[in-house]
Amino acid sequence: MKQQVRVIKTQRDYDAALARLSALMDEEFAPGSNAEAQLELLALVIESYERSKIAPVCTDPIEAILFRMDQQQLSKKDLVPYIGSLSKVSEVISRKRPLSLSMIRKLHTGLNIPAQVLIGDSDDAHVDLSSEPQYNYAKFPVQEMWERGHFPDFKGGIKQVKDYAEDLVRKFMRGALGDLARPTLLRARLHQSGSRVMDEYALLVWRICVLKKARAFKLTSQYKDGIITHEWLRDLAKLSRFEKGPRLAQEFLADNGIALVIEPHYKKTYLDGAAMLDGHTPIVALTLRHDRLDNFWFALMHELVHVQRHLKGSHVFIADNLDDKTRSNRDEQEADNGARDALIPPAEWEKSAVRTVHSPKNAQALADKLRIHPAIVAGRVRFENNNWRLLNGLLGAKGEVGKSFDDQLAGSTAHAS
Repeated sequence: MKQQVRVIKTQRDYDAALARLSALMDEEFAPGSNAEAQLELLALVIESYERSKIAPVCTDPIEAILFRMDQQQLSKKDLVPYIGSLSKVSEVISRKRPLSLSMIRKLHTGLNIPAQVLIGDSDDAHVDLSSEPQYNYAKFPVQEMWERGHFPDFKGGIKQVKDYAEDLVRKFMRGALGDLARPTLLRARLHQSGSRVMDEYALLVWRICVLKKARAFKLTSQYKDGIITHEWLRDLAKLSRFEKGPRLAQEFLADNGIALVIEPHYKKTYLDGAAMLDGHTPIVALTLRHDRLDNFWFALMHELVHVQRHLKGSHVFIADNLDDKTRSNRDEQEADNGARDALIPPAEWEKSAVRTVHSPKNAQALADKLRIHPAIVAGRVRFENNNWRLLNGLLGAKGEVGKSFDDQLAGSTAHAS
């Protein structure tokens, strides 16, 4: 009597199907017969059930390497080109050192070990190991990143940080940014002012740090084009007269849909600040490289003029080194002039006594009239006269601004350029 082949749901069904399969295999039947068709169908049903109940065997990466060594009669010395040194080979083989993406890429291309076996189910399982990486990870400032705490889960020292640069930087870039960390987006042209070319890799890391902080910052409204006017900038400048002026400025900007982020610069970036777009949200980022009130307010206004006039879809990142006297393009001149005039209107500056008599009394008088901090007037006098010794007593304590942003600077270390 012909038996129907049913889907296996229980262990009892499975045992019965195995018994039936064994019996069919002992029978003799003509090719193309019903019995042969039943045998093939039963085998498929049994295989399907086994796959659903038995976990697939995952080949261990080290076992795969040892298998290839045995297969090709390779010694540990033969693995040095792929892993780095004889001591590293020994540590990897003995499972004391994990494989890095760089090692995996070389072992995959050099010994033809399947990438899926070497990389396993890690977060980097989607990485294309058959081609060279998008970046030269050796150029990233990994020591500085490590010192700033950007690799919190990494337990090794600085030597190992360099060995695992690709793994660590990829995780840092992926972080909370999701698609924003994809190389295609971050290759957007970096508009820089000044004659000194900033380190592209350090600048990229700084930019990601800024984006992460901005993403965590709560804005109370959405930015609207046209909201920044000369009068708007003048109102913002008047906050400088308060003791907590820099922090009040951050709140003022948040109320208008603009994120103000403080992130110390990285070596070889020569960076005072930047204006950037995160989708439709403008971000103003300052490094406090010169942590003085006059510098803070001028740099802030400079970047806001960039947001007002120059930041757009085709121009999403503008980096500024305000110390560089060679900055001469139109955008930078507009930002300089807009910042200067917002802090001290031209008509008020022209008729002020402090222009000719550089006394603290005259500087204070102009500051009181404009309702701004006297440090801003002192900074203007020093700049106009190219004399950085004038009115030092009005500048406030060095590091004063940074203290207002202790929460943003925690774990970061500012460096001299």
